[in-house]
Amino acid sequence: MNDYQDLTWQGLWKNNPALVQLLGLCPLLAVTATLINGLGLGLATTLVLIGSNITVSAVRHWVRNEIRIPVFVMIIAAFVTVIQLLMNAFTYQLYLALGIFIPLIVTNCAIIGRAEAFASKNAMLPAAYDGLVMGLGFTLVLMLLGGIREILGAGTLLSGADRLFGSIAHDWKFTLFATEQPFLLAILPPGAFLGMGLLIAAKNTIDANLAKRRQPAQQQVTRARVTAES
Repeated sequence: MNDYQDLTWQGLWKNNPALVQLLGLCPLLAVTATLINGLGLGLATTLVLIGSNITVSAVRHWVRNEIRIPVFVMIIAAFVTVIQLLMNAFTYQLYLALGIFIPLIVTNCAIIGRAEAFASKNAMLPAAYDGLVMGLGFTLVLMLLGGIREILGAGTLLSGADRLFGSIAHDWKFTLFATEQPFLLAILPPGAFLGMGLLIAAKNTIDANLAKRRQPAQQQVTRARVTAES
């Protein structure tokens, strides 16, 4: 149980692929003009992570070290192709919106990195869970950045939800404030860089504050040990 808790903490916060490892920044910055775009790409990436981690873990004993990277890339490419075809069939408008960044999931270093660093060394269940939490951590950053940019840029939230969830989501769009002209800085790529920088700064600030709070407790424990030993 402690191992799974550690994997959860690593994937969602401490070793988040986007905020800490700074992997997958190209699609992260390119498609997060809206929350739905970020959610769509995040779900696709998560499914590829889970599938590729399971497969890599299953074949890890039969793949020689000399060819493991090409084999891992082929496995990832196969899952990306499946996800791409499914999105083309069932979420065509979102497929068009994400465009080239769906097949480019193959080149996402977060996926090949987890296959090499974790899935190739662990059993299928831990590998699947690692793919899930790493994908969720990446998806949360995509959604958060997309939501911030959508609100600042157009004053809306969940715009285009029907492209992912179908006709049931036609009325899910929230208009927080009306604007005649969108805030282009938030919508265009420079806004993505600024938003990503603010998210990383916020995480670093939270980590620093948590570390300061832990120091007095650790000092007390150390003093208690010294006293007990003396």
